[in-house]
Amino acid sequence: MIGLDTNVIVRIFVDDDPQQARLARAFVAGKCSRDDPGFIDRVALCELIWVLASVHGYGRPAIADVIEKLAANQAMRLEDIDLVWLALRDYRASSADFADILIGHVNRARGCESTATFDRKAARLEGFVRVT
Repeated sequence: MIGLDTNVIVRIFVDDDPQQARLARAFVAGKCSRDDPGFIDRVALCELIWVLASVHGYGRPAIADVIEKLAANQAMRLEDIDLVWLALRDYRASSADFADILIGHVNRARGCESTATFDRKAARLEGFVRVT
């Protein structure tokens, strides 16, 4: 298994640098398979979402589609995949940021009774408490 950095994952979806996009796609096609998947950790996944939204103007539906494609791809292994699926479900149903939602699910899975936040959108989610 080989870990994939954010910049490689971005190039799979974005052609802002055609040469790097071609190289990233060829690398993943040649090195990542169901038996030997590419690993995407939670940090890289959240960075990917930030880059797609902030730099490339992806909206929530497009970001949700990217997350779903990665999660369903047998040649990729996402860290805490079950929590990613839960976070994706909540992301589609709320206005909170994916990273905040994933943080809440990870914290709950690790035994936290709640996640404290100043973020008003995240505070509306189950398992969050707003710091006031």
